[in-house]
Amino acid sequence: MARMPLYTERAGLDGPRLAVFDSVVATRGSMIRPYEVMLHAPGVAGPAAELGQQIRFEGSLTDHDRELAILTVSVIADCQFEWDQHVDIARKAGVSESALRHLKGSDDILTEPEKLIAGFVLELAQSKTVSDERFTATQNALGNEGLVELTTLVGYYMMLAYVMNVAGAS
Repeated sequence: MARMPLYTERAGLDGPRLAVFDSVVATRGSMIRPYEVMLHAPGVAGPAAELGQQIRFEGSLTDHDRELAILTVSVIADCQFEWDQHVDIARKAGVSESALRHLKGSDDILTEPEKLIAGFVLELAQSKTVSDERFTATQNALGNEGLVELTTLVGYYMMLAYVMNVAGAS
């Protein structure tokens, strides 16, 4: 059970909350749980939703790489909600069952491209940066735009996981 009320309905919302609610529904198709929490701070929720829109739907990362990265963050941050929301999307994007099992702790082996993405996410989350070697490998594979997007994705999904975990809304 959530530790605070969730804004699940449009009815009764004031101006800023209503604007963010409508924006989330327009871009995602429905209100989604992280923003049901974040609407307590609509000035934060609005820009966060815009960033999320860019990362999820307008970025240069492939669907496969983006979803693998999101699931890696969900495991690191212990956010079951994000895993549940993205695991089927990841499958449709071509993330293998072996990779999914690996993320959940099995001995399954990742492909080299999967190691690149998951390794970047893991090292960044653990070290708050990445080694020169990992930076160069990721830059070579994704270019500067992709490297910045991947880094931003990690921060964005960690933020969502923190919000969900603190609010008990997973």
